[in-house]
Amino acid sequence: MVSTISSSSAPSSCSLLSSEFFPTRSTQPFKAASLSWVSSFPRVNISISSIADPPTPTLNKNSVVRAAWTRRSRGEAAKKPNRKSWKQKTDMYMRPFLLNVFFSKKFIHAKVMHRGTSKVISVATTNAKDVRSNLPSLTDHNACRVIGRLIAERSKEADVYALSYEPRKDERIEGRLGIVLDTIKENRIIFV
Repeated sequence: MVSTISSSSAPSSCSLLSSEFFPTRSTQPFKAASLSWVSSFPRVNISISSIADPPTPTLNKNSVVRAAWTRRSRGEAAKKPNRKSWKQKTDMYMRPFLLNVFFSKKFIHAKVMHRGTSKVISVATTNAKDVRSNLPSLTDHNACRVIGRLIAERSKEADVYALSYEPRKDERIEGRLGIVLDTIKENRIIFV
């Protein structure tokens, strides 16, 4: 706050608001006082015609659509890149026992696993000693029926009566795999 000293003993030239610091408007060009901060800046003449219009921003329609389809911002996606869906979170508890069937050129291997604990509930393979000696071929349709029957019996012994099977990408449930799954169903195991 600017105040003036006004006392009877002080001369009028001691006032802080003097004409030396703030010159009055006149027709003569402006001359800055030696103690003014205005004197430290160069004088620039600016006219309105010299100022160009700023460029108008162009909207890219693809970027707007891309932003509309994303659920999270890029920064948020970078913080949590592996976010699981509801099905991925709950599927382990809704369908806990998973059947895995593997076919090689020499044998067939099947097992039932508990998803939450990764514990193997039952295993059957044509490479086992007791099965291998009784089968003429370890990979034919008859071997698939034997593997399906063994998996069903051993799962029932472990009190598991419902299994789930998730086919791999581009895998069809037909042929030898279809025979294994049908044999398990025939032995009263439910697929969920």
